[in-house]
Amino acid sequence: MIRKHKKAVILTSLLTLAPLFAGLILWNRLPDRIATHFGFDGTPNGWSGKTFTVFGLPLFLLATHFVCVFFTALDPKGKNISDKVYLIILWLVPLVSLICGYVIYSNALDFPDFLGAGRSMFLLIGILLIVLGNYLPKSGQNYTVGIKLPWTLADESNWKKTHRLAGWIFMACGLLCLLNVFFQWKWVLAAVLLATLLIPTAYSFALYWKGKK
Repeated sequence: MIRKHKKAVILTSLLTLAPLFAGLILWNRLPDRIATHFGFDGTPNGWSGKTFTVFGLPLFLLATHFVCVFFTALDPKGKNISDKVYLIILWLVPLVSLICGYVIYSNALDFPDFLGAGRSMFLLIGILLIVLGNYLPKSGQNYTVGIKLPWTLADESNWKKTHRLAGWIFMACGLLCLLNVFFQWKWVLAAVLLATLLIPTAYSFALYWKGKK
């Protein structure tokens, strides 16, 4: 799988490191103490040193990217993971890295930030949920991508039905996150987490219990 997508792996790895290269260019203009964590309203509430911000964060994200790339490729049931889903995994961390770099450097240098940290987060989450909701139901059973529960992994029918429902839930939650870019409702993140985690899990268990009875 990695060989098949070799160019994409290289490109996404370089994009993950893009904030590091940008930080080197902006090094002399960056303050020694940089805000690296923000509240939902975009207010900074955590700071790091310049060296960690420029080098540490992109390198940590690159390591995370490699873990996602290689663990997915080594999945014993990797043949059930579609190429499109694998490409989504390849682009997940680079997008996070680029958006985080944009938000952090914009704040540090007082550049115009049209979205802000909170809105950028909901924009990213919304897009990812919509994309995942569209493609997850198309992947077969595997140990890396999807709703990996004892009941979904043991029963192919349970897997398909659970992911079909989860796909609709993910897309609905993604649209809600995109709306929240404009409205900034405080309850949205908690609602999205509960919906995407609890509803598919409860539905999958209900299918298992019904079949057992």
